Amino acid sequence: MRTRLISTLAFLFVAHVAGACELCAIYNAGSAQGQSESGLLFTISEQYIPYRTPQFDGKEVTVSNPSYVDSSITHIVPGYNFNSWLGLSLNIPLTYLNFRRTDLRYSLTAPPVLFTEKGTEVGLGDAALIGRVTVFQKTTMRYGISLNLLGGVKFPTGDAGRLDNEVAQARLFQSFLPPGTPHDPLGHSVASVHPHMLALGSGSYDGVFGLTANARWKRWFFNGQFQYYLRTKGEAGFQYGNELIVSGGPGAFVFLGDSWTLSLQANAIYYTLGRDELIGQISNRTGETAWYMGPFLAFTLGEHFSANAGVDVPLRIANKGFQSVADYEIRGGISWRF
Repeated sequence: MRTRLISTLAFLFVAHVAGACELCAIYNAGSAQGQSESGLLFTISEQYIPYRTPQFDGKEVTVSNPSYVDSSITHIVPGYNFNSWLGLSLNIPLTYLNFRRTDLRYSLTAPPVLFTEKGTEVGLGDAALIGRVTVFQKTTMRYGISLNLLGGVKFPTGDAGRLDNEVAQARLFQSFLPPGTPHDPLGHSVASVHPHMLALGSGSYDGVFGLTANARWKRWFFNGQFQYYLRTKGEAGFQYGNELIVSGGPGAFVFLGDSWTLSLQANAIYYTLGRDELIGQISNRTGETAWYMGPFLAFTLGEHFSANAGVDVPLRIANKGFQSVADYEIRGGISWRF
């Protein structure tokens, strides 16, 4: 009987310690991701999106020689948290675009010519400096809640030369029409991939605004992000449409070790892109609204290293005009907190 009592007490003690260790691992996961600790944080992330599905006004179409863009963007993000509620980060994107497009080329001395262009665009994209202010934070072993405001500016560091060609062709096409004739400034193009989709930069200074919310209770959590990009006129007077991204969803820590965690989240994304403007007119062949859903994995080791990976599958993409839209999105990254 005494042996049984000792065994029972030992089991209860181990169970209690195991529960505490789980909470410690979850609690330390926030530190590894740099959520509440001061100091330097360095992140490298990758996003790959193939735009290979041609759609016209939200409906998939079949073309004999489809245009496409395979976009791969590597984000190098050094950041520094001055304290638990104030931080600053610099987003440096390196862009690789593999593409093929078939379109019409116009000139003043000859009829329009159908041509196929195939190649790559590689280089620095538009860098952004983002500040973070934590307006509310409460963290314990069992639960945690935080709310952050983000704000910053995107700089015209990427090559925007493709926009010059886009605007030049639009002006040339406009010159063939009688004065005062209403038309879409991108009406000259027959390709689902327009030159502005291949530009590495916008040539503009844009505002970046955001909000993040995180809530955790034991193994369960919910987080959400709100991002808004306020565009201004850039290269050759071309202005990209404003962007809104809302994402997030519920998740849980599925595996817990003494010093590591692995969580799985059901992530949903709502994305809307406004119509572009060039030569003083709004284009009805740009802009889209999309819904995505997919799993998102996050891994932490100790209090310094974290990694994540996710896949986003489009549920619905309602685009304007003739465009190549995303087949899916793959993203992942690693971070180290110094």
